[in-house]
Order: sequence, then C-alpha cells, then structure tokens
Amino acid sequence: MKAQIKPKINLEERVKLQDVLPLKTPFSMLIEPSDKCNFRCKFCPTSDLKLMQATEGRNYGNMNFDLYKKVIDDIAEFEDNLKIVHLYNQGEPLLNPYFSNMVEYAKSKKYINKVATTSNAYLLNKELSLRIIQAGLDRIQISIEGINEEQYFNISNVKIDFNKLVDNIEFFYKNKKECDIFIKIVGNNLNEQEKNKFYNIFGDICDYIFIENVVPIHSNFEYNLDNNFIDRELSLTGEKVNYVSVCPQIFYSLTVNSNGTVSPCCNDWSRKLIIGDANHEKIKDIWNGNKLRNLQKLHLSGGRKNHIACSSCGVPIYEAIDNIDDYAKEILYKINKMELENR
Repeated sequence: MKAQIKPKINLEERVKLQDVLPLKTPFSMLIEPSDKCNFRCKFCPTSDLKLMQATEGRNYGNMNFDLYKKVIDDIAEFEDNLKIVHLYNQGEPLLNPYFSNMVEYAKSKKYINKVATTSNAYLLNKELSLRIIQAGLDRIQISIEGINEEQYFNISNVKIDFNKLVDNIEFFYKNKKECDIFIKIVGNNLNEQEKNKFYNIFGDICDYIFIENVVPIHSNFEYNLDNNFIDRELSLTGEKVNYVSVCPQIFYSLTVNSNGTVSPCCNDWSRKLIIGDANHEKIKDIWNGNKLRNLQKLHLSGGRKNHIACSSCGVPIYEAIDNIDDYAKEILYKINKMELENR
C-alpha cells in the first residue's frame, strides 16, 4: 500500500494554542460552496430535507460566486497569511458549478497559503477532476461510505456505481500533480476483513488513508442509527474521549456559510451561532467583533454548558485536537488586556 495511515489532522506541525492566543488572524476558514448534498447519510443533519426546510438560516443552495470573491478579498485585510481555506462545510462542495473557479480564485491570492476541500467524490468525473487540479487545489479529503454498493445504500440512502467511484478517484490520483489526497471511511460497521478490503481498494490511489468513527457531535440532532452503532467512549480517531470544557475551534477558525452568514464553528448546522454576515460586513470586523469575543469569554469562564448550541455539541469531546482548559484564565486575561489596549 502506497498511502500512509494517518488521521486528517497533521498533529506534527500543530502549534500550542495557549502560546499564541488571542490571534490577530484566524489560522483557517471554512467557506461553504454548497449546503445541500447528493447523499442522505444517516449521521448527518443535511440528509434530512424536512429538517433543513424547517431550520431558519439554512440556505440549502449554492454560494453566489460574487459573494465568494468578496469573502476571499476580505481575507487580505488580516495582518498575517491565512494558513488554509477549506472549501466545505455542511454540504457537497462539488454541487456548486463554480467550484473549480473558487479554487482558482483563492489560489491566486498570495495571502492564502493552501486551499483544500472535503467531498464524497461521486461527482468527481474526469473533466471536473482536471479542472480542479489545474486550478491548483492543495488537498482533497474524500469521505467513503462503504466498500460496496449495498453498504453505500445502507449508510447514504443512494444507489451508486461503486466501480465508477473508484475509477474516478484513481483518475484524480494519477493526474493530481501536487494535490494531496486523503481518503477516510466510517469504521463503526466494518469488520476486520472489510477494513482490510478498504485499504486494498483505496490504499494505492491516495496519499493518506484512515478509518474513523462516527461520533455524536451534532447538537440537537437525533441520529438515524442503531444504538450500538456509535461508541460514545471513543473519539473520531478511535482513542478514549477527552472531556474538554473550552472549545478550541472558536479561537482559531471561522466558517462562512453558503448564504454568507458567519459562524465560529463548522458544526453549527442549525445556525444558532451566527456572529456576522459577510454580505455586508468585513470578515476581519466579524473576527474582531463582540459576538465572537463574548462567546470566547463565555467558554473561558466555564459557561459553555449554558449556551443553546454549545451545551450539547460533541466537538469538544470527540473532535477537539487542542486542550486549552488549563490555560483558560491566562487566555481570558490576555483577551481582556487586548480589548483595553484597543479602546
């Protein structure tokens, strides 16, 4: 197998958040090309069309390309380069017909170091693959939902041509130039033989590969899964869960939803954490605004459990890469000091 078995987050190059907070420039931004999806995965809120229609703030459509360019242009106002723009959030990004143009526009800006995306790859035909590669995409994370058509239907409720999917990914890999390919699958319902088959099918057509767990991260969402499908004591990467009080994500990342509203968290599927609107606000102003700062202070003061969205969110438990709990008072002091100096 050519691929390295590694999780999607590179822990080797990760800085210690407690040493650099508060940040003048976010490390990363997620920009959502589309918040609709061509799959109906049982563990994803976006799969429930009635729920999406009933959720205020869900666009269930594609981002306007002019809005996208405005967001990318706004990033230039930050003091430092943005480490990465991730073209993905709650939906399938390749549903946006301007996706390759989005990659190309972000890659044309020297203040953005890398551009990445996450996709189920089913729309990744040869023509689109070549356009995306030519546009300069640095990394694509591909979510595989089964090792055959039956498993795909059981998880994603769609009938696919599995061989076609594999062929399309192989074509992308053979033509990828400098683009890294990461492939992962949900391993909760796979036995050891099936896990080995996953590695055999995809291990030679990607750079990195991993078997993840489905974890209950979505607040106020009932998973359409058997009770024994999810092991609530294991993290996304299969380790024992670490109960974190302060969510680290809201200190280094921003998410721009497909309609332009801005969340501090990629897990804000119900749009209960809106802190701004990129349609008529600058991204830098939102980053430095009171809504985000007050949310950060709430977490640092031990109040996460009192927030309507954050209280039941599983990200700090199952997906938090960083742990700044022991430094909360110190970081809060630094934020208050910075605010006084900026008055």
